[in-house]
Amino acid sequence: MARQPRLALPDVALHIIQRGNNRGMCFSGDTDYLCYLAYLRRFSQKYRCMVHAYCLMTNHVHILATPSESDSCTSFMRDLGQSYVKYFNRRHRRTGTLWEGRYRSCVVESSTYVLACYRYIELNPVRAGMVHHPSAYAWSSYAVNAGFSCDDLVTPHSEYLAIAANPNRRSIDYRRLLDDGLDEVTTTAIRDATNSSLPLCSDAFKADLQAGGRKVGHLRPGPQPAAVKAADALQLKIVL
Repeated sequence: MARQPRLALPDVALHIIQRGNNRGMCFSGDTDYLCYLAYLRRFSQKYRCMVHAYCLMTNHVHILATPSESDSCTSFMRDLGQSYVKYFNRRHRRTGTLWEGRYRSCVVESSTYVLACYRYIELNPVRAGMVHHPSAYAWSSYAVNAGFSCDDLVTPHSEYLAIAANPNRRSIDYRRLLDDGLDEVTTTAIRDATNSSLPLCSDAFKADLQAGGRKVGHLRPGPQPAAVKAADALQLKIVL
């Protein structure tokens, strides 16, 4: 059976997941995480894929990135994955595959889902029961997006910048968004879309894709309750 092509568009964000083979460990210590981040920085710059958020879990990784070209992400993830496997196998004296097949991804368009993916990614360790708050997890972009540290690996998405014009206000409002968590409807929509390579998008964007002959399946562009909740949360910048 032919593999379903991934949908990737220039200048449109992608939520990416890559899992360890048979859910096996991908990272065994701090050195592994640091090495992966070094490769992430190198190849995101080489292929001009802007990284907005990431989380390195013990047996999988999440990345929210915007490719400059439709094929940028494929090259980016190929070199990132292969380079890290070579390092990991050499360091841990092992052979064979590390990743579980191809990475999975979905196009993320609309203010609701871009910011929801930020939260989905950085709240992953909390959902997994590893920490009580994303600030307690060292291997994610939370500290950067929450305004606690600086790292040129992370490039803010335009929807993140739209939270507030003032950087300090933006950081505070973003932290409050994370503290609010993410409802189960939106969490499930993001998970299902990524696993099925279906877009998380507005009605208008989905119609454009279908008009252009793109296969977008029957996934709804977004559950209304989640969209309303996310929109309400974004009003923090107006109320405060």
